[in-house]
Amino acid sequence: MRHVIIIGAGPSGSIAGALLQNKGYQVTILERQLFPRFSIGESLLPQCMEFIAQAGMLDAVVNAGFQFKNGAAFVYREQRSEFMFEDKFTAGMGTTFQVQRGRFDNILAQEAERMGVDIRWQTEVIAVDFSGDKPKLEVREPSGELVNYEADFVLDASGFGRILPRLLDLESPSGFPVRKALFGHIEDRIDNAQFDRDKIRITVHPEHKDVWFWLIPFSNGRSSIGVVAEESFYSSMDDNKTALRDIINQDEGLRELLKNAVFDEPINAIVGYSANVKSLHGKGYALLGNAGEFLDPVFSSGVTIAMKSASLAAEVLDRQFKGEAVDWNADYALPLQRGVNTFRVFVDAWYDGRFQDVIFHDRQQPEVKAMICSILAGYAWDEANPYVKNARSRLDTLVELCRAD
Repeated sequence: MRHVIIIGAGPSGSIAGALLQNKGYQVTILERQLFPRFSIGESLLPQCMEFIAQAGMLDAVVNAGFQFKNGAAFVYREQRSEFMFEDKFTAGMGTTFQVQRGRFDNILAQEAERMGVDIRWQTEVIAVDFSGDKPKLEVREPSGELVNYEADFVLDASGFGRILPRLLDLESPSGFPVRKALFGHIEDRIDNAQFDRDKIRITVHPEHKDVWFWLIPFSNGRSSIGVVAEESFYSSMDDNKTALRDIINQDEGLRELLKNAVFDEPINAIVGYSANVKSLHGKGYALLGNAGEFLDPVFSSGVTIAMKSASLAAEVLDRQFKGEAVDWNADYALPLQRGVNTFRVFVDAWYDGRFQDVIFHDRQQPEVKAMICSILAGYAWDEANPYVKNARSRLDTLVELCRAD
């Protein structure tokens, strides 16, 4: 029986593990932490639900009581624009959930275990060797003992831990400016009857259009709140909690919405989170999700890309194990990158203000909005969508039309 080792039990690791286990392979996941644990990336996209269903985990997620999500609301000063995901161009699921990642990731991992995946918790990969016939990993077990593992193939789903990129010197500049996010969970106490908990709210700073806030409501009266800006924006600010509250108060709408909020948990910071690699695969291994590339949190694309990578990698690896000729670049890296590049076009345009001009345009064409909505819903690989197939040129033209109107 072929044996696959997956580094990391987050969404990409658990879904890849379940998909491969269900195809008859022996899967071991090595997870450094013990779940549940805190993580951001809490606002899922509808495309995620397709991969969750493919892995046989949909019922467990639907029945978990997470906050229903049907779209995204964008706010800039007095302007507001909403995207209802069910109105998208691409066929497929049109709703999803907003989740506390500790619980969500734990549910996926438990489902993977239920399907037979062997998860070794609090187990850390220290060194790797891909020079021989089979990959070898040196692993520190919970007892502190160093143990050697061997597999037929290794998938790195370690997320921001980026185990193989670090150990194999695969790191590469992302091309994005160094940005910093401040974020945490709050008891939101929102009493505005007009506030829609079924949507993520993205707020553009009233004076700095490259600074933005997320507000992600959960089903238990709490929310995830965060702000993203280039690092220099925070240069004169104090501790994380004070800084985040001060920046929130700079926007009148958010200040009013969160006037009763209780900041009862630590506020975290992450700097220079965008990442890239020289290659998404090599002899005996492939990189999944954030272990390979992370763009930016603005369109909540991270978990979607992670799950897409898990689905693609499991399919290619299954074919390889069956003796078929596979090309990991043509069959995995390039197809994955096509969707990532679509998101990248829109992330770039968000920060230079062009995509904001599209989002807040007061005479949106329904058919064009549906195509944009598909991308915001995570369907960034649907090449029947002109804004996927020719993302940059189509968006450039749309920006010009919006600005001329």
